[in-house]
Amino acid sequence: MRLWIYTPMVTLLLGIGLISGCNSVSTPISSAENNSPTVAETATETPNNIVDITVSIIPQKYFVEKIGGKNVRVNVMVPPGVDLHNYEPKPQQLQSLNDAQAYITTGIAFETAWMDRIKAANQQMLIVDSTQGIERIPMVEHHHHHEENHQAEETLDPHIWLSPKLVKIQAQNIYDGLVKIDPKRQAEYQANLNNFITEIEQLDQQISQNLAPVKNRKFMVFHPAWGYFARDYNLEQEPIEVGGQEPSAAELADLISEAKQENIKIIFTQPEFSPRSAEMLAKEIDAKVIVISDLDENWSNNLLKVSETLSQTLTP
Repeated sequence: MRLWIYTPMVTLLLGIGLISGCNSVSTPISSAENNSPTVAETATETPNNIVDITVSIIPQKYFVEKIGGKNVRVNVMVPPGVDLHNYEPKPQQLQSLNDAQAYITTGIAFETAWMDRIKAANQQMLIVDSTQGIERIPMVEHHHHHEENHQAEETLDPHIWLSPKLVKIQAQNIYDGLVKIDPKRQAEYQANLNNFITEIEQLDQQISQNLAPVKNRKFMVFHPAWGYFARDYNLEQEPIEVGGQEPSAAELADLISEAKQENIKIIFTQPEFSPRSAEMLAKEIDAKVIVISDLDENWSNNLLKVSETLSQTLTP
């Protein structure tokens, strides 16, 4: 009879003991959590050991993934088909920076305008300047006069990712940033960087070979994004606009006259801009209009395609 009476009490005491034991196990975990880890330690403690990186434009995503491989998750601020020169990040994009361990810049105008707010969104986030060591050239202006109070960054060409030679510098800067926040994978990042540099050098050689037979090395563009590419390969771009402004009727007439004299056979336009003036010009000079993006997701294939298009069009 007594056994029947005390059995529930024993069960209750055992239950209390188990609960107390569970609570005592959690104490050292809480104590460990109070020891704040460094940035480098948190980089390898994320779910699945993935390093969160935010970049401004899609080609940077290509570069980061080439070096970071499966270890990185890359968020792009400027979506496809949007004019990057006047872009304003959405509130949810700034909020998403809470999870980023690094923001990699490329020197475009919106970064300068928004950098204080980007930094404020996550003060622990490492800012990596991929342009370090790169000397930018002035934007090509043609038939347009701009106000004298433009800021310096608006008159310097930001399109450094269209030069394979300059991308090698950017790749090194990206590698340095990844190693800083995730030093445990330094050897893997170094191997990936070496492979990417080899890819860039092979691309550079192939572009040079494609363009070697070209005699008339002038081409026309709506927006002058291809200045570094043209400089690298002894080409000359003739812009229709600068700063997003379409030419007036008088300026368009001057462009038509000049294009005929220089025997322009190709005009590049971009998805973000209206093709209207380029198509009008092409009709007058019997030239081809080619839509080509400077922000293509497959950076290597895009530059190769541009060289092949120029070679096919400009070779006699």
